[in-house]
This record gives sequence, structure tokens and C-alpha cells, in this order.
Amino acid sequence: MNLYLRLIWTWIAARFKPAIRMGDTIEMSLRVWPGDLDINGHMNNGRYMTITDLAVIEYFSRAGFLPIAVRRGWRPMLGGSMISFRRGLKPFRRYTLRFSIRCWDERWNYFLFEFEHAGRIMASGLAKGAVVGSDGIVHSHETCGALGIDPVSPPFPAPISAWIEADRLIRA
Repeated sequence: MNLYLRLIWTWIAARFKPAIRMGDTIEMSLRVWPGDLDINGHMNNGRYMTITDLAVIEYFSRAGFLPIAVRRGWRPMLGGSMISFRRGLKPFRRYTLRFSIRCWDERWNYFLFEFEHAGRIMASGLAKGAVVGSDGIVHSHETCGALGIDPVSPPFPAPISAWIEADRLIRA
């Protein structure tokens, strides 16, 4: 991530927002800045995922997981993503990023995210991430235990199940 000022701002601002539970959806109101642009004059494709990293920080902060992770030496790690671009986000436009953790398995947490401007979805996608410690990936039963939540995942939505299968086929 190369948005250190936005990262710090996101972390500070999250401390003043209401707490959430795993599975809740957050909305972040953001703006396209000149450093976000590509040569076509709209937000760079790679920047979407970098901005999604900010949502992870806000989500983990508001869910109470960030202080636990810091104490235990855990850090978030992205394991893959799929994004569909529909329309470009132009310079200085305000947009909303909706982000939620929808389900998890033993290793991965599966996220859904949408970038919206003026009621229109500009881009949407799925991502999977894990929590990593000094011994590798921290299993979900341990992270759920640290949060005091049930380690049994909500049902996997069909798009996430299809993406997991496509990911498996790519690796075969």
C-alpha cells in the first residue's frame, strides 16, 4: 500500500465510528485524487485494490480486531481478487466504497466490495484475505476465538463459491 496518509486518516477516523460485527457492511465516502489517475484520466485499475486495503483497515478497526492483531503480531494478507470494471471514476469525483466480509473457511476470509458513484456501480469484486502470523496463516478458529465469535461461517454466496472453484481450476 502506498497511501500512507490516507491509511493513517482511515485508522484515526475509524476510531470515531460505530463498532461493527463480522459480516456487517461498511461504507466509506472517498474522492478520486490526481495521484489515483491513469493516462486515460480516470482511476487506475490497480488503485481500486489499494483503496480496498483501506477498507480492510477500517473494517478490522471497527470490528475490534486490529488491536488484537497488533498485540499478537498478526497482519492481513491478500490472497487473490477478482474485479469487474463498469465505468471509470473521474478526477475529484466522490464515490462510496461498500465493503463486507461475507464468509470464511479455515484459511481465508472472503470479501465483497463495490465502488459506487451517483447510485451507479462503477466497479465491484471479490477478494480473499488471511491473517498471517510468525508461523504462517492463522486459522479462522483462532481469529474467531480472539474476537469471541462463532467460528462457523455464514453460508457461502453463489458468486464466492463459483470464484473459489474458478480459482481452483486456474491452479490445477
